[in-house]
Amino acid sequence: MKLLENKVVIITGAARGIGEGIALKLAEHGAHIAFSYVSDSSADKALALEEKLKGFGVNAKSWKTNAANFESAESFVNDVVKEFGTVDVCVNNAGISKDNLLLRMTPAQWDEVIEVNLKSVYNMTKQVIRPMMKARKGSIVNMSSIIGIRGNAGQSSYAASKAGIIGFTKSIAHELGSRNVRCNAIAPGFIETDMTHYLKEGEASKAFLEKIPLGRFGTAEEVANTTLFLASDMSSYITGQVISACGGLNI
Repeated sequence: MKLLENKVVIITGAARGIGEGIALKLAEHGAHIAFSYVSDSSADKALALEEKLKGFGVNAKSWKTNAANFESAESFVNDVVKEFGTVDVCVNNAGISKDNLLLRMTPAQWDEVIEVNLKSVYNMTKQVIRPMMKARKGSIVNMSSIIGIRGNAGQSSYAASKAGIIGFTKSIAHELGSRNVRCNAIAPGFIETDMTHYLKEGEASKAFLEKIPLGRFGTAEEVANTTLFLASDMSSYITGQVISACGGLNI
């Protein structure tokens, strides 16, 4: 059974890692995928992902664009609607980290993390709700983090951005519930990706694992499975919620 047959899904930051896993999982379930990437170094990966997605018999197209820029996000969503006809699901996944202790953190480091992680969610959500409200249906899935719930030394900017996403998610759920547009968030824990490979090395890896009741790091596919649930009608009575895909780290 395909849970997203012929649904149109936008995913930001999908050329690799969790975003790529989400794109593949949703395409497997019949969704047409429009996704973004921001750097020239990801262009080849984006093209390769397009081909993988088309292998599921769906339409797929990548855009090199910056969701943290309002005009770029507006243009991106308008292009997707012209190309695909509508937007049924938006997965706000784009994110970076510039970890540093607050005493050493520069204003530029703070601003970049807030813009990419939090402002991009505002930019994209503001655009996709137009076709969703018109259709009186839609699902927005925002990628927060367990760090946005519990905080972490050296990650104040990242934690602030991800906590902001949670508050934003709940507010949008209130605003759009009457239009049958749902908005939820996922708070991944330590997931095996290019961004977190260093966590598996040495004593640091052992210390992290000891904090996780399930005793292992998560995978991009496990986050993708949670995204599929929230994107599909299986979660039709769920909005304004945060699901922690963290192996129990938040207990």
